[in-house]
Amino acid sequence: MNEESCPATGPLLQVEDLKKFFPIRSSILSILKGFIRAVDGINFMVEKGVTFGIVGESGSGKSTLARAIVRLIDPTGGHIMLLGKDLTTLRGSRLRKSRIDYQMVFQDPISSLNPRMLVIDIVGEPIKVHTRLRGESLRDEIVKNMELVGLDESYLYRYPHELSGGQRQRVGIARALALRPKLVVLDEPTSNLDVSVQSQILQLLVSLQKKLNLTYLFISHDMGVVYHVSDIVCIMYAGKIVELANTFELFSRPIHPYTRGLLEIAMSEGAETQMKLKGEPPNPRAFPIGCRFSPRCPNKSGACGENEPELREPFPGHFVACYCGRKEEGQSGKLKEIRMQ
Repeated sequence: MNEESCPATGPLLQVEDLKKFFPIRSSILSILKGFIRAVDGINFMVEKGVTFGIVGESGSGKSTLARAIVRLIDPTGGHIMLLGKDLTTLRGSRLRKSRIDYQMVFQDPISSLNPRMLVIDIVGEPIKVHTRLRGESLRDEIVKNMELVGLDESYLYRYPHELSGGQRQRVGIARALALRPKLVVLDEPTSNLDVSVQSQILQLLVSLQKKLNLTYLFISHDMGVVYHVSDIVCIMYAGKIVELANTFELFSRPIHPYTRGLLEIAMSEGAETQMKLKGEPPNPRAFPIGCRFSPRCPNKSGACGENEPELREPFPGHFVACYCGRKEEGQSGKLKEIRMQ
């Protein structure tokens, strides 16, 4: 249905110095007092057909980044290049038309599906808006999308509250894929589901990616889930990228202390860990000077509190923003099995 082809060369998605600041205003006279820097200068590229995982604690800016990329919120600055088009410059009908190329699956299906709409209308809405299909042709297309996610015609005339959590998420996926987008942004699509249902949904997403040649931007706080589905992993902390590498490289040779802490927790399975992530993420209204992780870092040095570290590339394709990261960068650690929680 989406006839626009991807560029012959270059990444499918390129994010350049993306920022999203939320103003802080006083309750009296609405005077501007500062900004919450939820996303503060993000840069990365996503190649066609891969799953790009983004991991971080709550408040790291993951969901804000996702919503800015699909233009559900307007970025404060930077550029979002998709299929060679800068989405940040689009408005009105041009922006609506561009949504054929990218869609989003939300974390909570019960709040992202209209409770007053039947499933047939939920899945059919994007098709009616962006195509001329009507009547039986429209219904046939809706049924085809439902079957794609493992639901038959018997679900068409049900409301979201009549479905289980896994079924609601399947409806959300069917709606997102109805226009065959090039990019699908998945914002913690399994976090509100039971463990058994999580596995089914993840298997479905992997199967659909292969079948439809989709590109995923996969947002999660669960290192185990990201390990099993992602090709590239990006670690976010306090609105910044602190480490980025392909999945095997990052999980077997983590450099940033924050990444190592997250991995240690994921692999501990509830046991005591040698390095705990002590403290809380910094206040986004006033980040510490220098490295934003330094108040929690067990290896911090003098340079950490002076200047903010920039991403460097100690190994090909492996980027890290840290002054005091692991010293034994020439040696790979043993990759342990990480289970999905």
